[in-house]
This record gives sequence, structure tokens and C-alpha cells, in this order.
Amino acid sequence: MADDWLSAQFYTDLVAVERLAELSAQTYETTARQFMQWCDDRQRDVRDITAQDLLGFFVWRKQNGCDALTIAKDIAGLRAFGSFLVRQGLWRENLAKELDKPSQPRTLPKVLSVEQVDALLAAIDVSKPLGIRDRALFELIYSCGLRISEAAHLLVENVHLHERIITVYGKGDKERMIPFGVAARDRLAAYLDEVRPLLVGRRAVAEVFVNYRGEPMSRKGIWKRFQELEALSGVSAKVHTLRHSFATHLLAGGADLRSVQELLGHADLATTTIYTHVDNRQLREGHREYFPGHAKGGWNE
Repeated sequence: MADDWLSAQFYTDLVAVERLAELSAQTYETTARQFMQWCDDRQRDVRDITAQDLLGFFVWRKQNGCDALTIAKDIAGLRAFGSFLVRQGLWRENLAKELDKPSQPRTLPKVLSVEQVDALLAAIDVSKPLGIRDRALFELIYSCGLRISEAAHLLVENVHLHERIITVYGKGDKERMIPFGVAARDRLAAYLDEVRPLLVGRRAVAEVFVNYRGEPMSRKGIWKRFQELEALSGVSAKVHTLRHSFATHLLAGGADLRSVQELLGHADLATTTIYTHVDNRQLREGHREYFPGHAKGGWNE
């Protein structure tokens, strides 16, 4: 019970004080819970933890099949938890700061060609109300390079159809404004005018994208719908692949790296540079116009 209270306080601190994104806060809290359970199983009080105990926890995690990326996330979570424990007076110093993150192999993101994106979107049945919603949703994710959480939390008041701009809040609640093309505008307008009012009814719902019950779509709901599109289109991808494709198609089309960084909401330019390493020859095949590359719907229309 005490551990549950402590992890709940940790989560509240991450969101309210540290202003961490909800998904990151949940990930860190999960790590804290796992660590406290590991301590309980070994009859170790969290207040008496040593650096050796921290190493023992990560050895245990490694033995249970965790890869380098997961271990790195766990270390980040424990560093945040350690800082919290210091502020609470439970630790004298943050021992987790001494932990080194494991080196991770550099992997290039998977990117779809323009034709694959078109095939994926074309698989949506827009003769049905929910199909009109899905086309608007995934067209916007691709056209703006949105994270799935950003699409789920997009508010009606932050959509400016006439200007073709949306305002989103990304990691760390950082605000950014993103333009989108005519194709995305037309799909979004059709959804907002024809479908959303039917789904929402008389209720006041702030989020743009809602499910068949008129409630805000969850990240899981968007993910499940995308899986169905994978099967229908034969295109293997994830929702986040659309974000990777957005960035890579922009760079292949001539956009500068700093602009793409701003559009993606990356705090560090180095994070954006990974897209410059993707094979340009593959990207340029069939890439006849500047992003977003549909026959209709470019920014210059």
C-alpha cells in the first residue's frame, strides 16, 4: 500500500511539477513500481537502497529479457524517481545519476514511399462515416508528422481550416504550429462538417477525433484502427511510420533540416538528422512533387 501511494505521488510530481508528457510519466511510474516490487521481494527498504542494489535491479531486468533500449528507459525513469525521493527526504543523494545508459545500435527508421502512403490511405472506405473520420485522421497524421498522442489530444479549437494550420502540444507540453496541405484540409473539413456532429450529438467534446460513441479516441483506438488498415492495404507499418515518412519525404523534397526539426517538435537537431541517412534513391523513386506528394494536396496548391 505504501508503495502504491509513493508511485502515485511520483506520477503526480512528474506531470504537475516536472511537466512531463503523460506517456513518459506513465513509463517512469511503471519503472518505479517495478523497482519497488523488486526491493520488496528482497526485503529491501527503498530508503536504504545502495548503488549495488540499483545494479542488481538492472541485472535482474537484463536476465528477464529486457533489451538495451528498455534498460535505457528504465535508467531514465529511476533517475527521475531518485530525484523525487531526494526531494521527499527519502534519499540523501540520487544514486541513479551514477548509472550509465547502455549503448544502443543506431537503426534507421522505417519509411514508406509516397505510393505506399497513398495505398494505405486509399484502403479506407470513405463511403462510411467512420471511414471519413479515419481518412481525415491518418491524412492529418501524415501531413503534419504527428505523434499518435498528439492526434488523440488534438482540440477542435486548435484546428484552423482556413489557414491550414493546427496547434499541437508535444513532449514536455511544448507548443508548435504545423501547416497542412489541401488534401488534409478537405478530408478534415468533411469529417468536421458531416460526421463528427453525428457522433458527438449534443455533448460538448473538446477533442477533434471521436469514436463511434462520440467519446475522444484513445491512443489504443487509433492504433487498432491502423492495424486494420495494414491488413486491408497490404502495407506493413505502424502509426509512427507516418511521422517518419513525413520527415523523410520533406527532406527528400528539399526542406531544410532546421525546419523539419521545428515541425516535428524535436528539442535536439541531432534527433532529426537520422532522417538524412535514409537512402535518398529509394525515397526519390516516384517522388515527383514537393511534399506531401499526392497528385492533389500539396502545400503550394
